[in-house]
Amino acid sequence: MKIITLLKRVPDTEARILINQAGTGINEEGIKFVMNPYDEYGVEEGLLLREKLGEGTTVTVVCMGPEAATEQIRTALAMGADDAVHICDPALDGGGDPFVRAAVLAGAIEAEGFDIVFCGKQAIDDDMGQVQSILAEMLDVPQVNVATGFELADDRSSATILRRIEGGDEKVVTSLPAIVSCDKGLNEPRYASLPGIMKAKKKPLKTLTLADLGFDAAPGESRSEILKWLPLPKGGECRMVEAEEMKDAVAELVRLLREEAKAI
Repeated sequence: MKIITLLKRVPDTEARILINQAGTGINEEGIKFVMNPYDEYGVEEGLLLREKLGEGTTVTVVCMGPEAATEQIRTALAMGADDAVHICDPALDGGGDPFVRAAVLAGAIEAEGFDIVFCGKQAIDDDMGQVQSILAEMLDVPQVNVATGFELADDRSSATILRRIEGGDEKVVTSLPAIVSCDKGLNEPRYASLPGIMKAKKKPLKTLTLADLGFDAAPGESRSEILKWLPLPKGGECRMVEAEEMKDAVAELVRLLREEAKAI
């Protein structure tokens, strides 16, 4: 069985993000980058499935990103993935919109062949959560999003998946091949061990350009454009309303909202 796990390089959740002066993106100076946390669940689920199925099952990491993304790819290999494909091309600097990203990933995945694709439910940098759905359409396979449970059928032709919905869980049965986006709770991602880190240095890591995938330029047509990045507005002043009686506090609050905040 061929398992593909998608990976994206994103800023560390603890990093202090600043918008660059031109408003075209973030200032990356001094920022630590990591594997997208939701993609970690996808990598772990692929490894768990390979361990269950045994010989003949492989896990391949596919990542589209700059040369520096090699560090995050090696982390996935150190966790236990068998090999990796890194799509790195100057024409993809900035990543493009979800349709462009999905088209590039589809080209790489089709070239590798697959029985199932695991990925994160969203990337924590732009939070779009669209690529997996567009990718499924391009590959013409079913998809199940925000998975919190996964069980492969004995004949390996389908899978039963739990997904989190408002107010409960939903059980879905899908045929394979399919794309499954992973949510927190699906598993507990392992840490890369020292032996795993050493082995990762020798595992196959194939770097591809757009030309290698048969594209003359970035494929597809961007259907959205980020015009400008803006910092969050500064928080307003906090005023505490004090009064001995609740009715007096309410009256003062209403006055402030009407006369000063102009909210009512």
